[in-house]
Amino acid sequence: MGPAAWPSGSRTRWGGSGGCPDRCPEGRARHSARGVVPGAGGVPVLVLQVEGPGAAAAGSAPPAAQSRDQAAYHARPRATPGDRTADTHDRVRVDRIDDTGTVSLRMNGRLHHIGIGRTHARTHVLLLVRDLRIRVINAATGELLRELTLDPSRNYQPTGKPPGPQPGRKRRTP
Repeated sequence: MGPAAWPSGSRTRWGGSGGCPDRCPEGRARHSARGVVPGAGGVPVLVLQVEGPGAAAAGSAPPAAQSRDQAAYHARPRATPGDRTADTHDRVRVDRIDDTGTVSLRMNGRLHHIGIGRTHARTHVLLLVRDLRIRVINAATGELLRELTLDPSRNYQPTGKPPGPQPGRKRRTP
């Protein structure tokens, strides 16, 4: 900030009068000449000086109107905490099944991994969550891939199928 950007009436940036009415006689004289004396009466005096003598009383209502407004205010019902036992936590999440066939979902500050299956790897899905009940839906076809109730004590929610290849299917040999 150069000298051209300093406030008008100031000799230096840090010293001199600086236009401050409280610290120096020149500033006090300059402000009193304009009719503004800081610290003399506070905000009501400044309102009178800026807006005129009728401005201070214009915003106040007569006493009868004030009592009527207060009675109407106190007669209205107040907000109270309601019964939240029936409330549910619903959300929809758009995600993609990762290469290992799982989807991650954060619930109550913990990250849970939901197994869908490697056959659906890299498939875009919608997760419909209502409290602990979860539905995983294929975003392209609308097919329900998995429906489960989340077990909060486990990080990984298995598919329920036995691990390994399905019985009755033979592996291809090259």
